[in-house]
Amino acid sequence: MLTTERVKYSYEEFIALIERLLSENKTTGENHSEPYLHYTRMNLRRMNRIHKTMVIQPELEAAVRSLEKSYTWLVLVEAWCGDVGQNLGAIARLAELNNHIDLTMVLRDENLDLMDQHLTEGGRSIPKLVIVDSATHDVLATWGPRPAPAQKMIREYKKMAEKPPYKVIAEKIQKWYSENKTIVFQHEFLTMINDLKRRESRE
Repeated sequence: MLTTERVKYSYEEFIALIERLLSENKTTGENHSEPYLHYTRMNLRRMNRIHKTMVIQPELEAAVRSLEKSYTWLVLVEAWCGDVGQNLGAIARLAELNNHIDLTMVLRDENLDLMDQHLTEGGRSIPKLVIVDSATHDVLATWGPRPAPAQKMIREYKKMAEKPPYKVIAEKIQKWYSENKTIVFQHEFLTMINDLKRRESRE
């Protein structure tokens, strides 16, 4: 999965990449239009804010800290993606709680072979977190691209016979993120981390 050919980034390196690209009026991928640059600037602010201000629930913090095995948290991302902006900073904060967790980012569009192994309802939706046993390289869990309530909004939008512009649903989802303040995200991660702990206890 994580072959030497893949270009990989730590969270700090990914932030630095975005900052460098923006200084050149670019973003990740091939689309460097002003809308994509605007999304990227917004995402950089969101990631930095959430990473700095996220209030981690005590039960989740304890669960993450209690993991004993070594894991790679591989996240497929692109800098312009709104859901990356809303979730990656939170994922990074959790990974920082445990030295056994190696958080690694790869760009989706440069790794479509990997992306296509982890589709969401047939789509290449990101961010996509893939949790891997660092020793065996077995995939143990996946999460993404967004918490279940936000994913439900996308699912319902896709079913509409007459769809409003995508901007309408995107703004609705961003409003949900702002109001929820990572609460559902943290609940979903607690369930996933507890599953990993149960696996550890059986081994």
